[in-house]
Amino acid sequence: MNAAAAKPVVTRFAPSPTGYLHIGGGRTALFNWLYARGRGGKFLLRIEDTDRERSTPEATEAILQGLRWLGLDWDGEAVSQFERKDRHAEVAHQMLARGTAYKCFSTQDEIAAFRAEQEAAGASYAVFQSPWRDADPATYPDAPYVIRMKAPRTGETVIDDQVQGRVVIQNATLDDMIVLRSDGTPTYMLAVVVDDHDMGVTHVIRGDDHLNNAARQQMVHDAMGWEIPVWAHIPLIHGPDGKKLSKRHGATAVGDYQVQGYPAAGMRNYLTRLGWAHGNEEFFTSQQAMEWFDLGGIGRSPARLDFKKLENLCGQHIAAAEDAALLHEIEAFLAAAHRPVLTAAQRDGLARALYCVKDRAKTFPELLEKAHFVLVSRPVAADDAAAAALDTVSRGILKSLTPRLQTASWTKEELEPILTECATAHGIGFGKLAAPLRAALAGRTATPSVYDMMLVIGRDETISRLTDAAG
Repeated sequence: MNAAAAKPVVTRFAPSPTGYLHIGGGRTALFNWLYARGRGGKFLLRIEDTDRERSTPEATEAILQGLRWLGLDWDGEAVSQFERKDRHAEVAHQMLARGTAYKCFSTQDEIAAFRAEQEAAGASYAVFQSPWRDADPATYPDAPYVIRMKAPRTGETVIDDQVQGRVVIQNATLDDMIVLRSDGTPTYMLAVVVDDHDMGVTHVIRGDDHLNNAARQQMVHDAMGWEIPVWAHIPLIHGPDGKKLSKRHGATAVGDYQVQGYPAAGMRNYLTRLGWAHGNEEFFTSQQAMEWFDLGGIGRSPARLDFKKLENLCGQHIAAAEDAALLHEIEAFLAAAHRPVLTAAQRDGLARALYCVKDRAKTFPELLEKAHFVLVSRPVAADDAAAAALDTVSRGILKSLTPRLQTASWTKEELEPILTECATAHGIGFGKLAAPLRAALAGRTATPSVYDMMLVIGRDETISRLTDAAG
């Protein structure tokens, strides 16, 4: 039986700490978070660290950091699957007592011989049939054993999946899987189900590479008389070329996107839209995503990464962000990317400049390049293109301009006619004047408007920079 729809929603994200948080895992976590948060439910985190050789504290921390950067908060403490191994073993023995599992004493050599015999007989897939399934306990030897679940031998198992639809698996293809090894440690298939049940998980939203596991896990639920959660197996993410996502397509770790300077809100927006749709909506806030997100909007086909769309959405989120929150995230980006931190003066300057540099910047490095004029100290070094604009004639024009700025009211309304009159007096258009002004004020040719730069850095700094450039 499926979990009742009226129950409070509980979702979970259950990564293995054997490496970084993959972007696909980040999207899975996001979908679980959105589904739970949008329904007033709980989003839980479980670290599936039973592979003791490959699981590392560093990988666990990288996963937690990736989730924090994406803004995905979880309820309660993260659960360690390894620490629950005794509980998993307890359930395996409960299955024995219920008659839904049995002790199997078959050796590896016996299992290999069985499969070889089946293959020789022409069987395309040899499902091991243990001779101990219905054996009398009185015949049990004093030898190591595993505990196997009794899988149904006939009929079919049906997975009612919210994304994939009705999935039918023939029970003849399912073996009596091991739930407890001979050393007393649980298998993954058992541990996942026990943990989901004990954590009260109502909806299992995960990658469709786990779809085949659902049939076996559903049998564990049945063997214990537990409610079956709502299944939702989402397609994987592919690269722009339609092939399985790999490092050749670019960044595959969530943390890499922070280091490259993408804003978290833009990344959440993009990943939400990657494989899910709400009408034609492209740009939306996290609050809107929580309200709109549902399982019915998830497509069945693999989603393709589109970096242009990612950059476009990130640019919109940077432009729409509150300045204080944006400044905080920029500082976090600098720390993550191991770039020099802002001095107090640079931070104050950037805070004043954000209004004129956050439009049309798709990433934080682009924004900081636009803000170069307020981050640099005198003397302002001009790059090659800007230096070309500071010829002898241009320097002379700048020298004639500075006296008029000494007494000007420092507003765009008063500065505009002064600069326009200066350009006219020298027989040039304002565009010809703007080039050396940009070079003097920022050392760059691509900058915010000269008026915005002058207003942000102030009268004294403006005049000093123009004086430096004029020689």
